[in-house]
Amino acid sequence: MSDLTDRLQEGLPAGALAVDPDVTAAYSRDMAGFCEAGAPAVVVFPETVEQVQHVMRTATELRVPVVPQGARTGLSGGANAVDGCIVLSMVKMNRILEIDPVNRIAVVEPGVVNAELSRAAAGLGLSYPPDPSSWESCTIGGNIATGAGGLCCVKYGVTSEYVLGLEVVLADGRLLSTGRRTAKGVAGYDLTRLLVGSEGTLGVVVRAVVALRPAPAPQLALAAEFPSTDAACAAVCEVMAKGFTPSLMELMDAVTVRAVNDLAQMGLPESTQALLLVAFDGPDAVAELAAVGELCLAAGATEVVPAEDRAESELLLEARRLALPALERLGTTMIDDVAVPRSRMAEMLRGVTAIAERCEVGIGMVCHAGDGNTHPIVIFDANDPEQAVRAKQSFDEIMGLGLELGGTITGEHGVGLLKRDWLERELGPVAVALQRQLKAVFDPLGILNPGKAV
Repeated sequence: MSDLTDRLQEGLPAGALAVDPDVTAAYSRDMAGFCEAGAPAVVVFPETVEQVQHVMRTATELRVPVVPQGARTGLSGGANAVDGCIVLSMVKMNRILEIDPVNRIAVVEPGVVNAELSRAAAGLGLSYPPDPSSWESCTIGGNIATGAGGLCCVKYGVTSEYVLGLEVVLADGRLLSTGRRTAKGVAGYDLTRLLVGSEGTLGVVVRAVVALRPAPAPQLALAAEFPSTDAACAAVCEVMAKGFTPSLMELMDAVTVRAVNDLAQMGLPESTQALLLVAFDGPDAVAELAAVGELCLAAGATEVVPAEDRAESELLLEARRLALPALERLGTTMIDDVAVPRSRMAEMLRGVTAIAERCEVGIGMVCHAGDGNTHPIVIFDANDPEQAVRAKQSFDEIMGLGLELGGTITGEHGVGLLKRDWLERELGPVAVALQRQLKAVFDPLGILNPGKAV
């Protein structure tokens, strides 16, 4: 231990190293439940690329595992420490280095908070569209590591579609540059896309070139109440089949609606079995919203409430933002992240309801309905061992159901520790073997975020 800290300290400024067990313990895990976490030997807070390189060279020489971390808002255990590791916290590398309105790019360090980049871009009439629910605290580096999504993915896509280039420190301390600053570029293998979503297992992102878009107009939203999730999902399919591209389309089930009512007294009807929120931000938002309202009524909506202006829209969307905090008040939560084809989302929701009854646990459902990404949230008492077992069983059954319906075990949270055992079931042995071979090329000693993803 003393050898490790002495060697690290040689290339780091005062205050960049934490060894106090009370401090290191605070950096042992992310927000995922049911995931083991080890005790770090040390936590390092680098401020420069050179300091990251020094850490990785030291780790390689001493054969010490390294776990990169951002804001630790992840939900798959991908940032959890392993015993004796170096936790490499990137939160102090938090500078926006450049915003270029002509080429519509930003160059940022990994510790930049998503919302801070969005606000900086907005000052120049631009936007950075990926918007995870934790956007006020999650970092761009963490978003890149997990391939994060968000509420606006139905129209604007996910993180991988906005990362143009990266600078990455490899396991042995070498600095790798990938990608480009140009709108187009197809030279060589696309290592940028390979690194996005790799969960810190291939290298440590120290700089990113991300694409920006013109700032959209303010959203107008509507809320549609349905007597069943089947009816709500039918409306979703009809909206997409008719060629509409909403900026947001979110679904909440009855469990979630009641929880939000209890938390915020929002006055949502207790008889509502599904609440669909749809928003548009284009020049024809009013007309598009009216047309979608008619489609919802035709699909069986009992009431459609369109917003008159931006303020009313924000009030409607607040119900969705409160979903997770509201459900967390009911007990310990495990958040699943299964995406299925939109056309099979109704089957997914029905199946989750059956799993909840069979396993005797509560499950609230929130969905990025526009892209079929469902978030079943299992609610249980973690102090009751039997409930904990049933909760884990329901979590696994939900992933199995998602695969049966042609979906994926993770749409945006990543594999991490939580879903590692399921990866081969989805990808198959050949794909997993190739991924492990790629891991060995980048990290032959296996010191980068060991035990995660593949």
